[in-house]
Amino acid sequence: MSHRLGNTLFLAGTTAIIAVPLALILGLVSVRYQGRWPDKVISGVTLATVSVPEFMLGYIAMFLFAVQFRVFPSVSTIYDGMSLGEQLQAIALPALVMVLGHMMRMTRAAILNVMQSAYIEMAELKGLRRFTIISRDALPNAIAPIINVVMLNLAYLVVGVVVVEVVFVYPGMGQYLVDHVSKRDVPVVQACGLVFAAVYIGMNMTADIVALLANPRLRHPK
Repeated sequence: MSHRLGNTLFLAGTTAIIAVPLALILGLVSVRYQGRWPDKVISGVTLATVSVPEFMLGYIAMFLFAVQFRVFPSVSTIYDGMSLGEQLQAIALPALVMVLGHMMRMTRAAILNVMQSAYIEMAELKGLRRFTIISRDALPNAIAPIINVVMLNLAYLVVGVVVVEVVFVYPGMGQYLVDHVSKRDVPVVQACGLVFAAVYIGMNMTADIVALLANPRLRHPK
């Protein structure tokens, strides 16, 4: 089980390394061009990907990149002895499916909420560039809700990999859980559930602690 958990954490970690910076960048760009075509395109694409079930995204990605263009393998099998590059190529499709989430939309919403503040209006009246206002004034004050969203999504990446792992036959905890559900192996299923619950609770606690550290107003007694 420890080997399977390591595989799941490797997939979730690789996805997070791509998804978190991408979500922040797209969120900033969407706020910078609010109401214009970049904002509409980014919001439309992310909304569409969130609305489509993960197994459907997985089969679409498999059909395009594994069957039509043959860029990545359709079965994401990793094993001891593979180089890092071979492992990254093997998990490219499941990582792509898991990257398409709602972190960008929550980043955009948090920054837009801060943009309604009076000090942002004062900065605009001073003639500062909009991107400077967003990056220097709005983003630091919106970091707490963004951190909460990021941490909750990271918890989902670990806990919500079951469908993705089954679609791509990835040797992780999700596939391990499904295999033993079909065998009616109750102790293993309970152990997998405890592992997923511990990871989810740990990530939620980490989100609350980091939010307290990032936002001094949350530490105020009032």
